[in-house]
Amino acid sequence: MFVIKNKKIFISISVALVILAIISMFIFKINKRLGIDFTGGALTEVAYKDARPAQADLNASLQTLGLGSILLQPAGDNDYIVKSRDLSETEHAQLLKTLSLEGKNALTETNFNSIGPSIGQELKFKALLLIILISLGIILFIAFAFRKVSKPISSWKYGIIVVLTLLHDVAIPVGIFTILSHFYGVEVDALFVVAVLTILGLSVSDTIVIFDRIRENLKNQAHVGKINFPETVGKSLEQSYVRSICTSLTVILVLLSLFFFGPVSTKYFALMLTAGMFFGTYSSIFLASPLLVWVEEIQAKNKENKKSKK
Repeated sequence: MFVIKNKKIFISISVALVILAIISMFIFKINKRLGIDFTGGALTEVAYKDARPAQADLNASLQTLGLGSILLQPAGDNDYIVKSRDLSETEHAQLLKTLSLEGKNALTETNFNSIGPSIGQELKFKALLLIILISLGIILFIAFAFRKVSKPISSWKYGIIVVLTLLHDVAIPVGIFTILSHFYGVEVDALFVVAVLTILGLSVSDTIVIFDRIRENLKNQAHVGKINFPETVGKSLEQSYVRSICTSLTVILVLLSLFFFGPVSTKYFALMLTAGMFFGTYSSIFLASPLLVWVEEIQAKNKENKKSKK
Protein backbone atom coordinates (compact mmCIF):
# COMPACT_ATOMS: atom_id res chain seq x y z
CA MET A 1 0.00 0.00 0.00
CA PHE A 2 3.04 2.29 0.15
CA VAL A 3 2.70 3.25 -3.53
CA ILE A 4 -1.03 3.92 -3.30
CA LYS A 5 -0.74 5.96 -0.10
CA ASN A 6 1.92 8.15 -1.72
CA LYS A 7 0.35 8.22 -5.18
CA LYS A 8 0.41 12.02 -5.45
CA ILE A 9 4.17 12.06 -4.95
CA PHE A 10 4.83 9.42 -7.61
CA ILE A 11 2.40 10.98 -10.11
CA SER A 12 4.07 14.37 -9.52
CA ILE A 13 7.51 12.89 -10.18
CA SER A 14 6.30 11.43 -13.48
CA VAL A 15 4.66 14.71 -14.54
CA ALA A 16 7.85 16.63 -13.70
CA LEU A 17 10.03 14.22 -15.72
CA VAL A 18 7.72 14.43 -18.74
CA ILE A 19 7.70 18.24 -18.58
CA LEU A 20 11.53 18.29 -18.44
CA ALA A 21 11.65 15.91 -21.42
CA ILE A 22 9.28 18.12 -23.44
CA ILE A 23 11.30 21.23 -22.54
CA SER A 24 14.50 19.52 -23.75
CA MET A 25 12.78 18.68 -27.06
CA PHE A 26 11.86 22.34 -27.58
CA ILE A 27 15.24 23.69 -26.50
CA PHE A 28 17.45 21.27 -28.44
CA LYS A 29 14.96 20.73 -31.31
CA ILE A 30 15.21 17.07 -32.15
CA ASN A 31 13.80 17.67 -35.64
CA LYS A 32 17.11 19.35 -36.54
CA ARG A 33 18.99 16.09 -35.92
CA LEU A 34 17.03 13.92 -38.35
CA GLY A 35 19.22 11.38 -40.12
CA ILE A 36 19.27 10.59 -43.83
CA ASP A 37 16.54 7.98 -43.28
CA PHE A 38 14.14 10.94 -42.94
CA THR A 39 15.81 13.82 -44.78
CA GLY A 40 17.43 11.93 -47.65
CA GLY A 41 21.16 11.69 -48.37
CA ALA A 42 23.96 9.18 -48.74
CA LEU A 43 25.42 6.62 -46.37
CA THR A 44 28.93 5.34 -47.04
CA GLU A 45 30.63 2.62 -45.02
CA VAL A 46 34.31 1.81 -45.43
CA ALA A 47 36.64 -0.76 -43.87
CA TYR A 48 40.36 -0.09 -43.50
CA LYS A 49 42.90 -2.78 -44.18
CA ASP A 50 45.05 -1.63 -41.27
CA ALA A 51 44.23 0.61 -38.30
CA ARG A 52 41.74 3.32 -39.23
CA PRO A 53 42.88 6.98 -39.17
CA ALA A 54 42.01 9.22 -36.24
CA GLN A 55 38.48 10.59 -36.42
CA ALA A 56 39.66 14.16 -35.82
CA ASP A 57 42.05 13.99 -38.80
CA LEU A 58 39.35 12.67 -41.10
CA ASN A 59 36.82 15.25 -39.94
CA ALA A 60 39.29 18.04 -40.75
CA SER A 61 39.84 16.62 -44.24
CA LEU A 62 36.13 16.07 -44.91
CA GLN A 63 35.26 19.67 -44.09
CA THR A 64 37.43 20.82 -47.01
CA LEU A 65 35.29 18.92 -49.55
CA GLY A 66 32.42 21.41 -49.47
CA LEU A 67 29.77 18.72 -49.11
CA GLY A 68 27.92 20.46 -46.30
CA SER A 69 27.26 18.73 -42.97
CA ILE A 70 28.99 15.34 -42.76
CA LEU A 71 28.63 12.91 -39.87
CA LEU A 72 31.51 10.48 -39.34
CA GLN A 73 30.89 7.54 -37.00
CA PRO A 74 33.29 4.74 -36.01
CA ALA A 75 31.95 1.21 -36.53
CA GLY A 76 33.50 -2.12 -35.66
CA ASP A 77 37.27 -2.28 -35.23
CA ASN A 78 38.48 -0.62 -38.42
CA ASP A 79 35.35 0.80 -40.06
CA TYR A 80 33.77 4.22 -40.47
CA ILE A 81 30.23 5.19 -41.43
CA VAL A 82 29.82 8.51 -43.25
CA LYS A 83 26.43 10.23 -43.54
CA SER A 84 26.12 13.14 -45.94
CA ARG A 85 23.81 14.75 -48.47
CA ASP A 86 23.20 12.95 -51.74
CA LEU A 87 26.45 12.62 -53.71
CA SER A 88 27.27 12.65 -57.39
CA GLU A 89 29.68 10.06 -58.76
CA THR A 90 32.50 12.61 -58.73
CA GLU A 91 31.75 13.65 -55.12
CA HIS A 92 31.50 10.00 -54.09
CA ALA A 93 34.91 9.26 -55.56
CA GLN A 94 36.39 12.34 -53.89
CA LEU A 95 34.90 11.26 -50.55
CA LEU A 96 36.54 7.83 -50.78
CA LYS A 97 39.84 9.44 -51.74
CA THR A 98 39.66 11.73 -48.71
CA LEU A 99 38.76 8.85 -46.39
CA SER A 100 41.88 7.04 -47.56
CA LEU A 101 43.90 10.21 -46.82
CA GLU A 102 44.88 10.57 -50.44
CA GLY A 103 45.65 6.86 -50.79
CA LYS A 104 47.83 6.55 -47.68
CA ASN A 105 45.38 4.17 -45.96
CA ALA A 106 44.03 1.23 -47.93
CA LEU A 107 40.27 0.82 -47.56
CA THR A 108 37.33 -1.06 -49.00
CA GLU A 109 33.88 0.41 -49.48
CA THR A 110 31.54 -2.12 -47.87
CA ASN A 111 28.27 -0.25 -48.28
CA PHE A 112 26.83 2.75 -50.12
CA ASN A 113 23.16 3.77 -49.98
CA SER A 114 21.42 6.80 -51.37
CA ILE A 115 17.98 7.82 -50.05
CA GLY A 116 15.93 10.50 -51.78
CA PRO A 117 14.08 13.23 -49.81
CA SER A 118 10.68 11.87 -50.91
CA ILE A 119 11.48 8.46 -49.40
CA GLY A 120 12.63 10.18 -46.21
CA GLN A 121 9.34 12.09 -45.95
CA GLU A 122 7.40 8.88 -46.54
CA LEU A 123 9.34 7.12 -43.76
CA LYS A 124 8.61 10.03 -41.40
CA PHE A 125 4.88 9.84 -42.16
CA LYS A 126 4.75 6.05 -41.79
CA ALA A 127 6.66 6.17 -38.49
CA LEU A 128 4.19 8.68 -37.04
CA LEU A 129 1.23 6.70 -38.40
CA LEU A 130 2.57 3.50 -36.84
CA ILE A 131 2.85 5.10 -33.40
CA ILE A 132 -0.71 6.48 -33.63
CA LEU A 133 -2.19 3.18 -34.84
CA ILE A 134 -0.40 1.20 -32.14
CA SER A 135 -1.73 3.55 -29.45
CA LEU A 136 -5.30 3.21 -30.78
CA GLY A 137 -4.88 -0.55 -31.00
CA ILE A 138 -3.76 -0.70 -27.37
CA ILE A 139 -6.83 1.25 -26.22
CA LEU A 140 -9.19 -1.02 -28.16
CA PHE A 141 -7.44 -4.19 -26.99
CA ILE A 142 -7.53 -3.22 -23.31
CA ALA A 143 -11.14 -2.01 -23.56
CA PHE A 144 -12.04 -5.45 -24.97
CA ALA A 145 -9.87 -7.45 -22.55
CA PHE A 146 -11.31 -5.59 -19.54
CA ARG A 147 -14.88 -5.39 -20.89
CA LYS A 148 -16.26 -7.42 -17.96
CA VAL A 149 -14.65 -5.09 -15.43
CA SER A 150 -16.97 -2.09 -15.26
CA LYS A 151 -16.87 -1.35 -11.53
CA PRO A 152 -15.66 0.89 -10.09
CA ILE A 153 -13.85 2.01 -13.29
CA SER A 154 -15.09 1.32 -16.82
CA SER A 155 -12.86 -0.74 -19.11
CA TRP A 156 -12.06 2.03 -21.61
CA LYS A 157 -10.49 4.11 -18.84
CA TYR A 158 -7.93 1.33 -18.32
CA GLY A 159 -6.96 1.81 -21.97
CA ILE A 160 -6.66 5.58 -21.64
CA ILE A 161 -4.46 5.22 -18.56
CA VAL A 162 -2.21 2.73 -20.36
CA VAL A 163 -1.75 5.16 -23.26
CA LEU A 164 -0.94 7.98 -20.81
CA THR A 165 1.73 5.81 -19.21
CA LEU A 166 3.07 4.94 -22.68
CA LEU A 167 3.41 8.63 -23.48
CA HIS A 168 5.38 8.93 -20.24
CA ASP A 169 7.55 5.92 -21.16
CA VAL A 170 8.34 7.29 -24.62
CA ALA A 171 8.63 11.01 -23.80
CA ILE A 172 11.40 10.63 -21.20
CA PRO A 173 13.75 8.46 -23.35
CA VAL A 174 13.13 10.78 -26.31
CA GLY A 175 14.03 13.73 -24.07
CA ILE A 176 17.25 11.97 -23.08
CA PHE A 177 17.96 11.19 -26.74
CA THR A 178 17.43 14.86 -27.62
CA ILE A 179 20.09 15.90 -25.12
CA LEU A 180 22.49 13.27 -26.50
CA SER A 181 21.81 14.44 -30.07
CA HIS A 182 22.69 18.01 -29.09
CA PHE A 183 25.90 17.28 -27.22
CA TYR A 184 27.14 14.16 -29.02
CA GLY A 185 25.69 14.56 -32.50
CA VAL A 186 23.45 11.48 -32.32
CA GLU A 187 21.00 11.40 -35.24
CA VAL A 188 17.36 10.37 -35.35
CA ASP A 189 17.26 7.43 -37.76
CA ALA A 190 15.26 4.26 -38.41
CA LEU A 191 16.72 2.64 -35.27
CA PHE A 192 15.22 5.50 -33.25
CA VAL A 193 11.75 4.61 -34.54
CA VAL A 194 12.38 0.92 -33.83
CA ALA A 195 13.39 1.84 -30.28
CA VAL A 196 10.20 3.88 -29.74
CA LEU A 197 7.98 1.06 -31.04
CA THR A 198 9.87 -1.49 -28.94
CA ILE A 199 9.43 0.64 -25.81
CA LEU A 200 5.69 0.82 -26.53
CA GLY A 201 5.46 -2.96 -26.73
CA LEU A 202 7.60 -3.71 -23.68
CA SER A 203 5.96 -1.08 -21.47
CA VAL A 204 2.39 -2.01 -22.28
CA SER A 205 3.00 -5.70 -21.54
CA ASP A 206 4.25 -4.89 -18.05
CA THR A 207 1.32 -2.59 -17.31
CA ILE A 208 -1.23 -5.09 -18.59
CA VAL A 209 0.17 -7.81 -16.31
CA ILE A 210 -0.47 -5.59 -13.27
CA PHE A 211 -3.88 -4.50 -14.55
CA ASP A 212 -4.80 -8.14 -15.13
CA ARG A 213 -3.91 -8.91 -11.52
CA ILE A 214 -6.14 -6.02 -10.42
CA ARG A 215 -8.96 -7.41 -12.56
CA GLU A 216 -8.68 -10.87 -11.00
CA ASN A 217 -8.64 -9.46 -7.47
CA LEU A 218 -11.66 -7.27 -8.24
CA LYS A 219 -13.59 -10.34 -9.39
CA ASN A 220 -12.67 -12.20 -6.21
CA GLN A 221 -13.73 -9.26 -4.03
CA ALA A 222 -17.01 -8.92 -5.91
CA HIS A 223 -17.96 -12.43 -4.80
CA VAL A 224 -17.27 -11.84 -1.11
CA GLY A 225 -18.67 -8.35 -0.62
CA LYS A 226 -17.98 -4.64 -1.08
CA ILE A 227 -14.96 -3.70 -3.16
CA ASN A 228 -12.25 -1.59 -1.55
CA PHE A 229 -10.58 -0.36 -4.74
CA PRO A 230 -7.42 1.31 -3.32
CA GLU A 231 -6.74 -1.72 -1.14
CA THR A 232 -7.27 -4.09 -4.08
CA VAL A 233 -4.86 -2.13 -6.28
CA GLY A 234 -2.27 -2.03 -3.48
CA LYS A 235 -2.57 -5.77 -2.95
CA SER A 236 -2.25 -6.40 -6.70
CA LEU A 237 0.94 -4.31 -6.82
CA GLU A 238 2.44 -6.27 -3.94
CA GLN A 239 1.75 -9.48 -5.87
CA SER A 240 3.28 -8.17 -9.09
CA TYR A 241 6.10 -5.70 -8.52
CA VAL A 242 8.83 -8.27 -7.72
CA ARG A 243 8.08 -10.11 -10.94
CA SER A 244 8.02 -6.84 -12.94
CA ILE A 245 11.27 -5.53 -11.49
CA CYS A 246 13.15 -8.81 -11.91
CA THR A 247 11.96 -9.27 -15.50
CA SER A 248 12.90 -5.70 -16.46
CA LEU A 249 16.24 -5.95 -14.70
CA THR A 250 17.30 -8.97 -16.75
CA VAL A 251 16.44 -7.12 -19.98
CA ILE A 252 18.25 -3.96 -18.81
CA LEU A 253 21.40 -5.97 -18.03
CA VAL A 254 21.40 -7.35 -21.58
CA LEU A 255 20.86 -3.89 -23.05
CA LEU A 256 23.66 -2.41 -20.95
CA SER A 257 25.97 -5.16 -22.21
CA LEU A 258 25.01 -4.21 -25.76
CA PHE A 259 25.68 -0.55 -24.97
CA PHE A 260 29.14 -1.09 -23.44
CA PHE A 261 30.38 -3.99 -25.59
CA GLY A 262 28.24 -3.87 -28.74
CA PRO A 263 28.92 -2.08 -32.03
CA VAL A 264 28.83 1.70 -32.19
CA SER A 265 25.92 1.66 -34.63
CA THR A 266 23.56 0.19 -31.98
CA LYS A 267 25.02 1.91 -28.90
CA TYR A 268 22.44 4.68 -28.58
CA PHE A 269 19.66 2.32 -29.65
CA ALA A 270 20.53 0.14 -26.66
CA LEU A 271 20.76 3.19 -24.37
CA MET A 272 17.32 4.42 -25.41
CA LEU A 273 15.81 0.96 -24.86
CA THR A 274 17.45 0.82 -21.43
CA ALA A 275 15.85 4.15 -20.48
CA GLY A 276 12.54 2.94 -21.90
CA MET A 277 12.63 -0.28 -19.87
CA PHE A 278 13.55 1.57 -16.67
CA PHE A 279 10.85 4.22 -16.95
CA GLY A 280 8.37 1.68 -18.32
CA THR A 281 8.79 -0.43 -15.20
CA TYR A 282 8.55 2.69 -13.04
CA SER A 283 5.31 3.78 -14.75
CA SER A 284 3.71 0.33 -14.46
CA ILE A 285 4.18 0.35 -10.70
CA PHE A 286 4.31 4.01 -9.67
CA LEU A 287 2.12 5.72 -12.29
CA ALA A 288 -0.50 3.48 -13.94
CA SER A 289 -1.88 1.93 -10.76
CA PRO A 290 -1.92 5.22 -8.76
CA LEU A 291 -3.73 6.84 -11.71
CA LEU A 292 -6.40 4.14 -11.50
CA VAL A 293 -6.96 4.89 -7.82
CA TRP A 294 -6.93 8.64 -8.48
CA VAL A 295 -9.59 8.29 -11.21
CA GLU A 296 -11.71 6.12 -8.89
CA GLU A 297 -11.48 8.73 -6.13
CA ILE A 298 -12.56 11.49 -8.52
CA GLN A 299 -15.54 9.38 -9.63
CA ALA A 300 -16.52 8.70 -6.01
CA LYS A 301 -16.36 12.44 -5.15
CA ASN A 302 -18.47 13.33 -8.17
CA LYS A 303 -21.10 10.80 -7.13
CA GLU A 304 -21.17 12.20 -3.60
CA ASN A 305 -21.55 15.74 -4.94
CA LYS A 306 -24.47 14.70 -7.12
CA LYS A 307 -26.17 13.00 -4.19
CA SER A 308 -25.68 16.03 -1.94
CA LYS A 309 -27.22 18.32 -4.56
CA LYS A 310 -30.29 16.10 -4.75
